[in-house]
Formats: sequence, structure tokens, C-alpha cells
Amino acid sequence: MSVKQCRQQRICSPKFLAGSLVGWGVFSQTCLPSRADSLLPQQLPETNSSDSSVQAVIPVVDAATQIEVSPPETDTTFSQTEFSPTANSESLAKNELGNLDIDSDLLTQQTSVSQLSDVMPTDWAYQALRSLMEKYGVISGYADGTFRGNRPISRYEFAAALAATLDKVESLIGDTLGDRYIQEDMIVLRRLQKEFRSALDDLQQRVDGLEARSSELQAHQFSTTTKLHGEAIIALTDGTDANKTVVSRSRLTFSTSFSQKDLLVTQLEAGNNGGDAIGLAQKEEDNLLGTSGIIANGGGLDYAEVESDVKLRRLHYTFRPSQDLAVTVGAKMSPRDFIDRNKYANNEAVDFSSSFFLNNPLIVQNQIDRNGGAGAAVQWNPGDGQFTVRSLYIAADANQPNSSSTEGGFFGDRYQASVEAEYSPSDKLALRLQYTNALINNTDINAFGFNAEYTFNRNTGIFGRVGFGNYNGNNTAINEDLDLHPVTWAVGVGFRNLLLPGTVAGVAIGQPFVSEDLGNATQTNFEAFYNLQISDNLSVTPTFSLVTNADNDSSNGTLWQTTLRTVFSF
Repeated sequence: MSVKQCRQQRICSPKFLAGSLVGWGVFSQTCLPSRADSLLPQQLPETNSSDSSVQAVIPVVDAATQIEVSPPETDTTFSQTEFSPTANSESLAKNELGNLDIDSDLLTQQTSVSQLSDVMPTDWAYQALRSLMEKYGVISGYADGTFRGNRPISRYEFAAALAATLDKVESLIGDTLGDRYIQEDMIVLRRLQKEFRSALDDLQQRVDGLEARSSELQAHQFSTTTKLHGEAIIALTDGTDANKTVVSRSRLTFSTSFSQKDLLVTQLEAGNNGGDAIGLAQKEEDNLLGTSGIIANGGGLDYAEVESDVKLRRLHYTFRPSQDLAVTVGAKMSPRDFIDRNKYANNEAVDFSSSFFLNNPLIVQNQIDRNGGAGAAVQWNPGDGQFTVRSLYIAADANQPNSSSTEGGFFGDRYQASVEAEYSPSDKLALRLQYTNALINNTDINAFGFNAEYTFNRNTGIFGRVGFGNYNGNNTAINEDLDLHPVTWAVGVGFRNLLLPGTVAGVAIGQPFVSEDLGNATQTNFEAFYNLQISDNLSVTPTFSLVTNADNDSSNGTLWQTTLRTVFSF
């Protein structure tokens, strides 16, 4: 290579870098699509709704509230912020109350443009961004794996990026400062520094002022922070032997933190008392294990049959006696907020609509979970390690004292006590062993469960639930002595960015209550959905459901149901 060519190469390299940064400033405002699956959520909000609006921190708080209560997920997992296009449109937090920060959109250094979910190879500035990231490492994305290139960039942000570029360039050429041509390049860079000096100085002063102000507030001021999240589900549904109907449910969730290590959740709920085809078929039988039908509404829409009167749906307070221990107490709690969580099937506003695929019906008892009750829950994660233990006790009729010692009150019929041990050796795998003891309608219930999930990559994962139970006693709902040994199981696959960026999809099959002594057949459920996030506040999800032998009755044949679910959140 000639001396002239060497000189040209040395001059072009830093200039190309600085010029690319300017191009990035324009590119980031005009080219790249915004994050399609921003919620959540995740995380949210983190926020929610497993009962999608309050995931416990233990209580997983409504993702809708955007209060994160679990460690951030990596790009290899379907975290609720990542996998859920509504950011958990309602998932009130994510399994741990570690940080109750308001938003966690901190910049994270990615090493490859392929790690940014909203940057496509077809984007006109893709190669420029790729070069800046992979060759020089001066551009980074957000913690959720997005670049958000269509967001306007401020002068301060550009100044900060320029400062990072200058530092990088100086380190690259630091060993060759004696070279005359390198010195010429440095003159060009110094001119850029001078041009943006006032902005850089102003930015530094603002940062110093914020740090001082933050320290002062932490030392001298107490502040209560409350976030409001709203969610409305409106679903048009049709199916076998049923007319087209609209099912709606609305929730308002207030999430309050007094110390950033506690959380008070208050949630109001109302609906239009709408029903669906599968729920209608199951209502034809007596109530035994659920709020309607023989087998706990095993297959109908989870957000159906919500009364029009505004009711208190959740009211509980979580605090941390120590760093690895979270305790929740409340007058309105639901078991699903604390146990049997799953990345792929746990939020009726984002993924599966069927109650059965959202939770194991033997572990999360429908009559306790549907309306909630008073109780307490504990989550212990020693050393923030791979093992987590959760336990709860919730009484559905704690507010109704009865003269009989076995009905109503905090320790009478109906209650549920559960414990769950989770082992998560990596972000890809989670295994949970569960046990539930319950007393419902004078029937003593003991059940063991297993909940597992595995993530193949950031776009595909599988999940499964299985349970074994024992139901004994004279059931007061049907006046019948029971001695049942049911089995339940469900398996499914979750997809992200299927056909379109930002989408979430899933397919699952299972049997809610397999028992030779209940009915003359076994009910089987199938469901598929495709969630399309239209905007940060709107998602649309077509869903198809199929149920055979509803309520374990062969005379019910095969029922099909289609649903178009629309979710508005703010």
C-alpha cells in the first residue's frame, strides 16, 4: 500500500465514524420503526393481568402500572415485558419486589444490531447502524432490546452520543498521536467538540444538579407515589349453539409505593356480565368445582360474566422484612397473582383467553380465585438465587362470619392454602413443584402440581402444567359423596414476532379434569391466538377455541368458539 493510500485510510476512518454519528441522528428520527411489542408490562404494566392487572410480587403488580418487581429478562427469554405486546397490558409486576422503580428503560450496550428487535435489515440505514455498533461500539439500545429509532433526538442526547464517540476515537488513535495525519483528524474532531461544548457542559451541569437533588430528596423528604393503570377488554364472540355477543371487562388499578420497597395495590372492576358459548354449555350442569359448571368453567373466557356493578377486585399490601423476603397481606387477594405463574400462559389480556390455560385448576381453585378473598402470601428467594419458595393462605368468605364453625370466616369453608417451590437455573428454564390444600363446599381437596417452561430462543418457547388431586367429602353443592382422584394437564407453544414484528401467538391443548368417576367422557380443550399490538395502548387478538365433551359429558359433543379480543390500556 502506498504512503498516499495509508494517509487516506487513516483520515477516512475517524471521519467516517463522526459522519456516521451525524447520519445516525437523522436516521434515528426518521427511519426505524418504534418498538412494536412495548407494553407491559412486562413488565407491563409489569403491568398485568394474570388476573391481568395484578401480578404479585410476590404480588405481581399490574404490569400496566409499569412498576417492575422482578429482575429484567434477557433477550433469550419471553419476559412479560418482552413477550407481551401490551407490556403486560395488565400484569402488575413480575414475581419479585426487588425494585419498584417506575420505568426501567435504561440504555444497555448491545454488541450486534441483530439484538435490536425493532431494527430490520430492510431499513435504509441498517448498515450504518451495524457499523457503528459492531465496529466501534458507540451506539447502544435499551434494556428491552429495542433501538426506538423513530423517537426524536434532543440536542443533549446528541451531545452525549458525540462525547462517547470522541472517547472511542481517541482511544483508537491514542497510540498514533505522533502521526501528522492523525493530528489532522484530531483537529476535525476538536472542532466538533467545540461546536457542542455548550451542550455538553449544560448536560453535565444538569446531571450534577439531578444527583444533588436526588440525594437531598432521599435524605430529607418522604414522598408517596401512586400510578394509575386502566384496562378495558372488549371481545366479540360467537360459537356453537350461541348468538354473537359482546363481552367486556374494565379495570382501574392504583399502585402505591411509600418507600420503593413496598407496594399497595387497589383495583376496581366492572363488566357487562357477558357470556360465551363454552361458558353457556357448562352452565347447564350443577356447580361443583368452580363458579359455574361441573368442572370450574374449564374452557370459557376468563373475562366473561363480570358484573356491571363496580367492585373492589384487589386490595393488598406487600413489604420486605429483608432483601430476599416479601410478605403480602390483604382483604382481596387472588391465588393466581402469587403462584402458578408462566411466561407463555398467564395473562388473559395478552395471551390465552381460557381460564383453563391460564392456571392449573387443581392448584388455583376457581372458587377462591374468581372473586378473591382475605389472606396472606410469602415469597422467599434466598440470596437472589435460583430457588424461590412461595406460599399463601386465602379465605374466600373471610368477611362472612357464620354460627357454624365450619362455614365462613377466616378459617372456615371456603379456603385455599398453597406452597410452590421454583428452580430456575437460567433465564431459559423454570421448574415449579406445587401443593394445594383447600376446603370448598365441604369437600376436602389435596392436589400436587408441576409447572414448567423452556425458551428455545427469543422467539419460541414451550410450557406445560400437570396436576394430580384427591377430592373427598359430601359436596354440599350437589348433595353427593365424592371420592375423586382427578388428573389435569396442558401443554403449549408460544411464539413471538410470528409473520409480523411485535406479535405474540400461542397454541395449547389439554384436559382440565380427567376422572373416571365424574361424567361419562373426558373434556378436551384446544386454543390458538394471535396477538397484534396496534399501538402502545391498543391490541387486537383473534382467538379460536375448541372443546369436546364439555363438563365430561359426551352428549355435549364438540363446541367451537371464535373471539376477537380488543384491549385498550393506559
